[in-house]
Amino acid sequence: MKIVVLDGYTMNPGDLSWEGLEGLGECTVYDRTPPEEVLARAAGAEIVLTNKVVFDGAVMARLPALKYIGVLATGYNIIDTAAARERGIVVTNVPAYSTRSVAQLVMALVLELAHHVGHHARTVREGRWTASKDFAYWDYPLVELDGLVMGIVGFGQTGRAVADLARAFGMHVLVHTRTPTAGPSVEFVDLATLLRRSDVVSLHCPLTPETEGLVNAGRLALMKPTALLINTSRGPVVNERDLAEALSAGRIAGAGLDVLSTEPPKADNPLLAAKNCFITPHIAWATRAARERLMKTVVANVRAFLAGRPQNVVNG
Repeated sequence: MKIVVLDGYTMNPGDLSWEGLEGLGECTVYDRTPPEEVLARAAGAEIVLTNKVVFDGAVMARLPALKYIGVLATGYNIIDTAAARERGIVVTNVPAYSTRSVAQLVMALVLELAHHVGHHARTVREGRWTASKDFAYWDYPLVELDGLVMGIVGFGQTGRAVADLARAFGMHVLVHTRTPTAGPSVEFVDLATLLRRSDVVSLHCPLTPETEGLVNAGRLALMKPTALLINTSRGPVVNERDLAEALSAGRIAGAGLDVLSTEPPKADNPLLAAKNCFITPHIAWATRAARERLMKTVVANVRAFLAGRPQNVVNG
């Protein structure tokens, strides 16, 4: 069985082992694969694993040996699942491997915006504290989370994990979701109510035609001028120009983003220069613990497919 990993570097930049996959067949791993090399590298492979390399119907049609596409992530929008189904190609993903890691980064972004740890640590290194006339100083309002309201948009596993952490900080949790279910200590509300009442809004909804541009100028105008926006879901859920304008005009107090509409971003992305906007390079999922779980499930998915009992199938 020929197995090809087309873009394995982000999942495993060298600190994990491909041994599990290598034990299942003839395995070739590429760090990255540009579009023009996909067909040549995947030629003859029955099993292809991809993170961001796109597989549409035209690509699949030129790979007659292909029987299985494993996505090295939870989201699988890079795959034309209908075309795969028509060709009898099984497509799998890896659900929920990074839930706790993503929730952890949400709170890291919230805490950075609340205390500006990076800024103040940098000023100490620059000698400002040693030259200070006072025993303490701060350049931004410092925010205590206890008693504030965390609004969570989308209440899957990650949204629930964020709710757990928010409550641990003493926050009251509001939730907006299409399918409200009983949950401990959360209040389900409509989106407008959530935006108006929340001190922190954290996005955890999937990218769909309905959620694209969900956070726009009109909805940002509903938020408190002291409120913070956190996005670790998908970049296009936020209208980036509208958010940049709201930040720079002080209509909301800050934003913490781990995702953008185009990744890597273009140099002219307005959020790169927006006021009080902290952007991390899509790292919420990338703790070693999360990537180890990802690798184990990828191997288990392939093994299950080879045994005739595929699991985590997204185009069944």
